[in-house]
Amino acid sequence: MKDNEMQTPAPGAAPQENKMGTMPIAPLLAGMAVPMMISMLVQALYNVVDSIFVAQISQDALNAVSLAFPLQNLMIAVGGGTGVGMNALLSRSLGEKKQDMADRAANTGIFVFLLSAVVFGVCGFLLARPFFLAQTDIAPIVDYGTAYARICLGLSIGIFSQFCFERLLQSTGRTVYSMITQIIGAVINIIMDPILIFGLFGFPRMEVAGAAVATVMGQIIAAFIGLVMNLRFNPDIHIRFRAIRPDREIVREIYRVGVPSIVMQSIGSVMTFGMNKILMGFTDTATAVFGAYFKLQSFIFMPVFGLNNGMVPIISYNYGAARMDRVRRTFRLTATVATVVMVIGCAAFNLIPHVLLGFFNPSQEMLSIGTVALRVISYSFLLAGFDIIAGSVCQAIGNPVYTLICSVCRQLAALLPAAWLLAQTGILDLVWFCFPISEVVSLVLSILFLRRTLKAADAKTAAPQS
Repeated sequence: MKDNEMQTPAPGAAPQENKMGTMPIAPLLAGMAVPMMISMLVQALYNVVDSIFVAQISQDALNAVSLAFPLQNLMIAVGGGTGVGMNALLSRSLGEKKQDMADRAANTGIFVFLLSAVVFGVCGFLLARPFFLAQTDIAPIVDYGTAYARICLGLSIGIFSQFCFERLLQSTGRTVYSMITQIIGAVINIIMDPILIFGLFGFPRMEVAGAAVATVMGQIIAAFIGLVMNLRFNPDIHIRFRAIRPDREIVREIYRVGVPSIVMQSIGSVMTFGMNKILMGFTDTATAVFGAYFKLQSFIFMPVFGLNNGMVPIISYNYGAARMDRVRRTFRLTATVATVVMVIGCAAFNLIPHVLLGFFNPSQEMLSIGTVALRVISYSFLLAGFDIIAGSVCQAIGNPVYTLICSVCRQLAALLPAAWLLAQTGILDLVWFCFPISEVVSLVLSILFLRRTLKAADAKTAAPQS
């Protein structure tokens, strides 16, 4: 705490301009986003490694982890959405030179994250088994999945604390420190996965539960390192343990922006649950393919999310500082890079689907189903990059409802109904076309809402000068 306070400008001194308002956009975005993209790639790597090791146990074990994904995604949704709301308020406050508001956002945000961990911990112990029984009656899948989910949710203080302290570093432009915490957590998970799953070096063989314990260990250690880095290397905010308490005004503002993001990502959990139910109607192997797809697509989407996370504080800061020219330049550059990444991903999924699926110890049936699935779904990547970036611009500027509408229409009003209708043909290969169909719907809405948001922002920032 001392270090932070020593770097605070003396009373009466002009506050030092944050780099998000002064640096050229390209190097600024690179400096903000590249560390996050690298850390997200590492996150994707350990997610895939997790499933690769679990797949060596059995297809039932892989299915259990795949069916648990909606629960994990729900935690990510709450953590990520809360982080979006906290970051938007914090970065905007710094852009407006409101230091007290920025500090209140940081300390109240920590309280909200810790409360979220308590809620998920209780739900994990009470609801894990009913959740799996609602999807399948195959006993090994239910048993594996229940053990996995209870550990991941019961000790969710790790993931929520990690989210919190990483987002605080990101919101002030210190993405290198955020990258370090994520990489350390991921490396610990990757190392401990085979040790705990297979019982190496004298450890007990825990199988699927071992994968959950390794995940939680990495999250808790990463969270502790993130806290230390905020206290020592983040002078733009001041974490004070006595200030970590509910603040109604701040909580309301965090969730005004954050709730739509939470709902959007939570919709992903509903979509995944629904898709698993539809695919189980064909064969449980199709569910294993869908789970493998989600692990593989993270190598494409995670870098885009990292790029996106690097963009949001820049957009929020410059909107708060009434510099719409920098907002637009940041959006155009980010959308271009995101689209390039998605094109590369589409090419990989089309050219080497059998190689990608080969990491999951696939049966011949899984290879046959998965090759078609990866190729068809990957066409949606071509539009998804723009949709993700456009939605986050609306959130960062303060119009999160637009992004929520896009997400609801894409995953509930378009994707699941399309999947169900295509499933009525009895042809599994056709079901995968629901992904490109839904992305077209999202593109149309994203363009419409982005134009409205930028037009309104132009009018608001120009009003004081007129």
